[in-house]
Amino acid sequence: MARIITPPGHHFPWFVRLFLWNQRRRYGAVLEPARLWGRSPWVFTALALLFGALDRRGSPLSPALRALLTVRVSQLNWCAFCVDINGARVLRHGVSESKLADLPRHQESPHYDAAENAALDYAEAITRSDHQVDDKLFARLREHYDDDAIVELTGMVAFQNMSSKFNAALDVAPQGFCRLLAQDANDETERAA
Repeated sequence: MARIITPPGHHFPWFVRLFLWNQRRRYGAVLEPARLWGRSPWVFTALALLFGALDRRGSPLSPALRALLTVRVSQLNWCAFCVDINGARVLRHGVSESKLADLPRHQESPHYDAAENAALDYAEAITRSDHQVDDKLFARLREHYDDDAIVELTGMVAFQNMSSKFNAALDVAPQGFCRLLAQDANDETERAA
């Protein structure tokens, strides 16, 4: 159970209620992180606008790659909610279940090409506190992405780090969007115990 519960009768400002209504229409339920962020309405609004800018159609990064990056960052940050919802996004963008299942082992998987591996390695280096982005990794990234794409990639990874760390710290539970990764998360938790 989440460490902070927003009471059912919590009064959100109209602009947050509009966003929550849209989530209910889109997902069939209001997402718990939105209820938590909504307790700080102006921060919530800024985050929603930032995410919309990063996840827009005109991004130089494909929707499938953006979704894979968000899942990988979420896995590294132990955010079960983010893995759940973003895993479902990956599958909606046409990525196969076997490719998604191989994400933690993307370097060894035949499902990932050199460009995807470079982006995922970069995301992992940004996310893990025991790694750093070095010149060799950045050169690999530059083989596949121009400067604008790298800026967006960095922004997407930084945003997902903030989002997944927020949700993980508050122990936000998954909401049942991606059954495939829910089982993987349970297996990983059992191995860590």
